[in-house]
Amino acid sequence: MAIGETISCSTFVVDLGKFEVETVQQVSGPSFGMDTIEVKQVTPDGEVFITKQPGAGRGGEITVIRGLDRSKVFTDWIHMTMTKRDVDDVRQDITLTVLDPNNKPVKRVHLARAWASGWHRDSLEAADGPVNEEVTIAYEDIEVENA
Repeated sequence: MAIGETISCSTFVVDLGKFEVETVQQVSGPSFGMDTIEVKQVTPDGEVFITKQPGAGRGGEITVIRGLDRSKVFTDWIHMTMTKRDVDDVRQDITLTVLDPNNKPVKRVHLARAWASGWHRDSLEAADGPVNEEVTIAYEDIEVENA
């Protein structure tokens, strides 16, 4: 791949701790932010000037859309956080890996201390078609790296 060449992403992998999340169709929202702190100072001449400094990093949220399936591991993880409110025991580090057309890793996004904070299922209809679930996952820190 040439420098500056745009990567076509049709394949990616979502690893949650020790297992891969199955039937993932879309992941949206990974982002990074920092608080901005304004520092007011006075020059020796008595002029006030303001500088901006980086503050604490902010966590964020992602939404995972996946086909509703019989996979028990991911469902159990959601159940532990949503119904038992056992967030401290189930926090996991999640890795999103973007693959190139040859299924080689191109970029990884690591989300630290993540937990399921919301769940939504599509309406059920008497027609053919997949049933999806949307899981909102909160995380405390993010790291992006080239693979």
